[in-house]
This record gives sequence, structure tokens and C-alpha cells, in this order.
Amino acid sequence: MSHPGPDRPEADAESSLMEHLLELRTRLLRALAGPVLVLLLLLPFANRLYAWLAAPLLDKLPAGGQLIAVQVASPFFTPLKLAFFVALVATAPWLLYQAWAFVAPGLYQREKRLAVPLLASAVVLFYAGCAFAYFVVLPSVFGFLAAIKPEGVAMMTDINAYLDFVLVIFLAFGASFQLPVALVILVLLGWVTPEQLREGRGYAIVGIFILAALITPPDVVSQLLLAIPMCLLYEAGIFASRLVAPKNGDAA
Repeated sequence: MSHPGPDRPEADAESSLMEHLLELRTRLLRALAGPVLVLLLLLPFANRLYAWLAAPLLDKLPAGGQLIAVQVASPFFTPLKLAFFVALVATAPWLLYQAWAFVAPGLYQREKRLAVPLLASAVVLFYAGCAFAYFVVLPSVFGFLAAIKPEGVAMMTDINAYLDFVLVIFLAFGASFQLPVALVILVLLGWVTPEQLREGRGYAIVGIFILAALITPPDVVSQLLLAIPMCLLYEAGIFASRLVAPKNGDAA
């Protein structure tokens, strides 16, 4: 007679591991399929997307200013790179959902209740940061740069350099707008309290202005347009952290 009893824990562990690996593979394939599908849909409109992205600069350029392509293949690869970035950003909720669906079964109910609004807030704030950068920051920065342009200098920016500049701005503002979410997470982890955040407001403001100076172009306009919203978001983070902070009786 066989004796399966002693071997069953190992067999169950191997089976569970295989199930997790298969689930991980499925989630990765689904996550990859989302951006690829959106990218394929966006490819026919890549040039139109770039024209839309270039509008804040073109609207501020003086007569004779224009975008140029320094490299031979730039007119093809630059809109393609933009379409890939847009596809990645547009499918961010889908990517987060796949990650959530993989880890959610191992979370407690309270962790699930907190994670869902945090993830949703992070996505919304990232989109808000990108929208703020496009509609407010870029026109202001390009208007400022065009106004201080030396006499006799024509502004003719390379299309790839312009795209890299704008993507850095988008990522900087999208990431900076995550400040309230980061503060709430720090409070939930018990690393800080809302009272400590409030008392450290002065140091935070100084740090925000230093950070804005480091991650934005070297002009006062973009630095202020990043620092001021971040100060407001810091206050929003303090308010949100008060709502979720563990009470004295919730230590367990």
C-alpha cells in the first residue's frame, strides 16, 4: 500500500506554487496585451497626437519659429514614442487592476478597503498632474521662454528634444501630485502622524521648493507652478491622513 500522507504537504505546496505562477503569467500577459492593443489603435493617429502635444509651444512661438527634425528618422520614431507613452498612461488603470487582482486574495478585508481608494486616487492624481502640466505649465513656461528670447535668435526646437522635455514635465507633475497618497500611506504605516505632518509644515514647504527647483527646467515659472500646487497637496494630504489615521483604541 502507498502512504501518501507524509508527502501531501509537499504536493500541496508545489500545486499552490504552480497555481500562483500560472496566475502570475496570466496577469502579466493580460497586462501586456492592454498597452499593445491601445498602441495599435493609436498608431494611425500618432502624427495628430504629436501635433496636439506641440500646440502649447507652437502657440507661443514668434513668427518664423517652428519645430524641426534634426535626425533623419525623427519624423517617424518621435510620434511612435509618443503613441507608446500615451498607450502606457491610458492603460494605467488596467495595469493596476491586473496587479491588484493578483495580490488581492492575500490581503485582509481592511487592507482591501484602504487599497482600492488609494489606487484610484493615485491614478486620478497622476492624470490631474499631467493635465495641469499641459494646460497650465507648458503654455506658461513657453510664453516665458519666448518673451526672454534674445534678439535675433529664432526658436527652432528639435521634435524629439521637445517630446523628451514634455514627457519629463508630465512625469514630474504626475509623480508630484501623488503627495497626498504618499502622506496617507506613511500615516497608515505608522511612520508619522497627522500632527507631525502639521508641525513639520515649514520644513515640508522648504523641501517642496528645493525639489521643484531640482526636477523642473531652470526657470522660475515652472518651479513656482510645481511648488505651489504641491504645498496645497501637502495640506490635502494632512486632511486625508486625519480621516484614515488609526485611533488610540485601534492599536490592535
